[in-house]
Amino acid sequence: MKALHWWIRGLAVLALLFALAGCGGQSQTTGGSSQGESGDSAGGGGKRIGMSFPAADHGWLGAIIKNAEDEAKAQGIQYVITTAADPNKQTNDIEDLISQKVDAIVMLPIESAALTPVAKKVKEAGIPLVIVDREIESDDFTALVKGDNIGIGLGAGRYLAEQLGGSGKIVEIIGVPSSVTTMRSEGFREAIKEYPGMEIIVSQSGDFQKEKSLHVMQNILQSQQHIDAVYTHDDEMALGVLQAIREAKRTDIKVVTGAGGHKEVYKLIKEGDPLMKATFIYSPLMVKDAVKVAVDIVNGSAPSEKVKVLEATQVTKDNIDTYYDENANY
Repeated sequence: MKALHWWIRGLAVLALLFALAGCGGQSQTTGGSSQGESGDSAGGGGKRIGMSFPAADHGWLGAIIKNAEDEAKAQGIQYVITTAADPNKQTNDIEDLISQKVDAIVMLPIESAALTPVAKKVKEAGIPLVIVDREIESDDFTALVKGDNIGIGLGAGRYLAEQLGGSGKIVEIIGVPSSVTTMRSEGFREAIKEYPGMEIIVSQSGDFQKEKSLHVMQNILQSQQHIDAVYTHDDEMALGVLQAIREAKRTDIKVVTGAGGHKEVYKLIKEGDPLMKATFIYSPLMVKDAVKVAVDIVNGSAPSEKVKVLEATQVTKDNIDTYYDENANY
């Protein structure tokens, strides 16, 4: 019996060892950190990049993280991904990547000002830094890949002026404190300057989140008896705004615009929704370009341009079929 007992225990230990061996593969995620071994198919040669993103509190950021990991795997580079819910955590994450001596860092700052000091530390450590989406408040980076945020504001302002005949009361739902939010607001104001009858009556933050924007818009609807249009900085915020308008049964609002390229918004435009008539492309695929730039730098190729700006194409019912993909990540 004792021999049988030890034989059974031996089998259990062997089974555990095989299980552990099977788990030693591609990636593991704990506490907002993911590491991947992607092989050397693209000439990575044992090099490793670090990637730091805000936590995926809405779909666009979720798609950013997935696209970044997919591209790192496709490029055959080893990688570490960290996510953070606040600027302090992201700063700590970047400092940890510096201490790990990664060969390049890709960062999407949670807040522009708050992440500027740590960018200087990256530069002082001699590590190339590729910024994606939100900018920092210095030039302590190697490359920047972003969408045309001024262009989104300009396009939305002109579109709403056209839809409203150059006169109307507008609510603006903005994002978090960052270069993205600042530029989208600046572009919008620049566009409507040409139309004295266009008035922003309220500007409040929805933090790039559907639920927050729903609650913010509910409060605005209670305080404002007449609204002609809503300019949102983000498609998910637009979805929250639309829900609030419909639940309140408001009929004064003529049009809502978004930004990002969310497939639910595309679907509404395609179906001829009476409110959701336009959005502007700000694709989470941009992070793939950032990862490619980082890998090129690691492999000895300097970026052809320090700042790459992706066009903010206007999407309406006239061109929706070109962009709508019901199977897209976002």
